[in-house]
Amino acid sequence: MSTKTRKPSVSYRCTECGWTTAKWVGRCGECQSWGTVEEAGGAQEHGRTQAARSVAQPAKPIGQVDSSIAKFTPTHVPELDRVLGGGLVPGAVILLAGEPGVGKSTLLLDAAAKVAGGQTPRDVLYVTGEESAAQVKLRAERIGAVADKLYLTAETDLSTALAHVEAVKPQLLIVDSVQTLASSEVDGSAGGVSQVREVAASLIHAAKTKNMTTLLVGHVTKEGSIAGPRLLEHLVDVVCQFEGDKHSRIRLLRAIKNRFGPTDEVGCFDLGETGIESVADPSGLFVSRTPLPVAGTCLSVTVEGRRPLLAEVQALLDKSSTAQPRRATSGLDSSRVAMLLAVLQRRAGVGLASLDCYVSTVGGVRLTEPATDLAVCMALASAAQDRPLPQRLVCFGEIGLAGEVRPVPDINRRIQEVARLGFTHAVVPASPSGPGKIPQGFSVREVTTVSQAIELLFPPRER
Repeated sequence: MSTKTRKPSVSYRCTECGWTTAKWVGRCGECQSWGTVEEAGGAQEHGRTQAARSVAQPAKPIGQVDSSIAKFTPTHVPELDRVLGGGLVPGAVILLAGEPGVGKSTLLLDAAAKVAGGQTPRDVLYVTGEESAAQVKLRAERIGAVADKLYLTAETDLSTALAHVEAVKPQLLIVDSVQTLASSEVDGSAGGVSQVREVAASLIHAAKTKNMTTLLVGHVTKEGSIAGPRLLEHLVDVVCQFEGDKHSRIRLLRAIKNRFGPTDEVGCFDLGETGIESVADPSGLFVSRTPLPVAGTCLSVTVEGRRPLLAEVQALLDKSSTAQPRRATSGLDSSRVAMLLAVLQRRAGVGLASLDCYVSTVGGVRLTEPATDLAVCMALASAAQDRPLPQRLVCFGEIGLAGEVRPVPDINRRIQEVARLGFTHAVVPASPSGPGKIPQGFSVREVTTVSQAIELLFPPRER
């Protein structure tokens, strides 16, 4: 009597997102990528872990846990500390992602030198897998980021990198980047799903057991999302996104996930030839410097985290030469601008149906807060009447489809910020609690509808 041998089952895995399937398919069912599903090998059956091991450290009541070792340590890079919530936490793993050339390596190298050369110097290990040690040294000399306790190694093997960690015993480890390290015990090339998962798990284990802060540089895909498995973002403690236009020197750092602080803070940096510097007061960077008022411009105040930022909206209207007028935006949501154009046309009687409309922000800043709606409408109304708005004036408020101006958060904080910058007038939405304490010499006008704001700022001309 012959017995049939059971054929080992084979599974297939997507190299982009890690999705698995029992049969080969040409397109991944999770990330919809073509040609990324490959054989992952035979599936092995494992029993559940039921045997208990001896406990090295018994569980403690939460009130007896020492939390002093998890206090923030500043990096002496003010804007980086702002986004992280106060600085670096021992044992924390931070993932910094951004497009190529945005300045990730420059920022981390500057932070590493300041941590290693501060008033209380700490050992820092910088592992680079994309450049040679000589190339990193040249950049460090150019930006003034050379310190005695900053150790540098060019390595792409995970085991060797962990050996450097054992030898140096740093308080801060920087890996640039996590996609360049590879383990010889895992199949696949560097940057693949399996390799990134293994590298991240090993580095996170080392950071937690040695109470060592770890900064990981991550690549991004062409869509702008973080490359590698989604599991990577869940494993780390902090995920930061470094953004910036390649035609501008301004760089913005945002926290997408933060277990130790807020996720709504924004850090502003100036990337130049001599390095990267924190910009403590970036409001003036997003405002044009024309000596005379120009029609079609309006200033607004947007709040990023706890920081009010002054921004300028510009609008240009021109007679359309086609049956379908153009609607172009830069730095603003095109759908939101289209809605505001309809509100102006229907609720305020501003004729824009036959005009080409171009709406943009100054300085490359992107405005997503609804509080900038009133400034967009006033810039369009100014361009339609070819009449500039009064100088030293700001407008902010959310616009509804009925043409009403809705209250926005932090009205008083916005007023205090623009008064500090030398502005004297503001048009704000009416609220039950009022605008709060008004600075001396500052004038605030409350409006309830967009048509009321237009009548206030553009009174009929005397004949």
